[in-house]
Amino acid sequence: MELDVVSGVMRAIFFTFILISVFLLIGAYLRAKVKIIQNLFLPASVVGGLLGLILGPIVLRDYAVLPIPDDWLMIASLLPGLLIVPVVASVPLGLKMKQTKSSEEGGSGSNGSRAIVIMFLILGIIAYAQTFYSLSVASVFKNVFSMEGIYPTFGTELSAGFTGGHGTAGVIGSLLQSMDQPYWNTAQGVTTTVATVGIISGILIGILFINIAVRKGFTTFVQSGSDMQGGIRTGLNADEASQESAGHETTNSSSIDSMGFHLALILMVSGLAFGIRYVFDVNNVLILNMIPEWAYAILLMYGVWGIMIKMKLDWIVDVKTKTKIASTFTEYAVVAAIISLPIQAVFALILPLSIILIGGLAITVLLAYFLSKRYFKEYWFEKSMAILGTNTGVFLTGLLLLKMVDPDLKSPVLRDYSISYSLNSLIGFVLFPLAFGFLIAYGYTSAILLYGSLGMLFVIGLIIVGKKDKQEVQSI
Repeated sequence: MELDVVSGVMRAIFFTFILISVFLLIGAYLRAKVKIIQNLFLPASVVGGLLGLILGPIVLRDYAVLPIPDDWLMIASLLPGLLIVPVVASVPLGLKMKQTKSSEEGGSGSNGSRAIVIMFLILGIIAYAQTFYSLSVASVFKNVFSMEGIYPTFGTELSAGFTGGHGTAGVIGSLLQSMDQPYWNTAQGVTTTVATVGIISGILIGILFINIAVRKGFTTFVQSGSDMQGGIRTGLNADEASQESAGHETTNSSSIDSMGFHLALILMVSGLAFGIRYVFDVNNVLILNMIPEWAYAILLMYGVWGIMIKMKLDWIVDVKTKTKIASTFTEYAVVAAIISLPIQAVFALILPLSIILIGGLAITVLLAYFLSKRYFKEYWFEKSMAILGTNTGVFLTGLLLLKMVDPDLKSPVLRDYSISYSLNSLIGFVLFPLAFGFLIAYGYTSAILLYGSLGMLFVIGLIIVGKKDKQEVQSI
């Protein structure tokens, strides 16, 4: 009997993955064929997920075109929180701790480093401003208007969805589950909604700004409003000559496939993270039993990667292969999060959520544009587009907008952007558990003060770095 139950559960999980795969393929097909989807640059995972949500029982209920079983949807709602663990675990793997050389465009080493610091500070300021604003709005609706349905961490989804993207919905869900918060699925759904609005709005606003900037002469490399390359629009690359490699094989398949080795390493560390969390849970170790598995996973991987470097085994890790594995997990997590979106719970919060989204977009656009123009000496508009894309979508959205204004990536912007984004991501992983702990234990005021203080520290840092920049220019 027990075997039958286990077999039934495994089959349900297997068929849920098959369903997600079908939606991914449909999303890829629609991206390649439908012009409006191409113009919005929507990822196949978002397109497929939205299709599954709209045609499924969550929206149409008894009239669903796709009668997806409830247990499949329940599994889908749990998947983002699980799949995000190997995604986060993979971050330190292959990390190079060598000093980045500045390119000719970046100027001297000190100038190149300062550009990275400035971009890091601006990315942080925008993220903290988003959270400060959204928590303030949520606090007003909860404490002034006594609105029902406002759960303790509502408001954190703006920065999580805008800056973190769809993948961070799994982080939110996993973190709240680990803290035994019953509203984890609603928070995960709200984050997914915010991420979808953010990625669409960010791309549309970015394209609008780029068209204006080209006419005004703000851009360095693009002098006319030319269309994007067909491959970027359709999401396909039929030109074999320009197809990039997915990675290098660092093992011999007579022993173990290279992809299999990388996957095994990532899953092993993920499993250790779950094991550590289980031990802390069973023994009721305070605080440590509230830290989510993904946090342990990233710490463990830093340790594993450090040992591999010491043993001179770092050659066996291929960054491209690792990235492809993490990206695949993310694709499935995004579709799963969208098709299982608790839409009724999200609609119950539509008024405060709309105010948060509109205000958050305005704050993001204004800060990205004016801070970049004020503090960057070179390629300020190109950098503003990377910042705008990241703070409304994900890293790839920022890269997309950057490639619109710097098609051949001739500027040092990608270098500055990659490093500053990585540093902010690490800080975000640390801040999430801390902020959630404050919100659940002490309410909105403590978290608002936390993000307000962090924002002010970053603003002061930006002013100091900006003044040093001016002094160097005047002394030349």
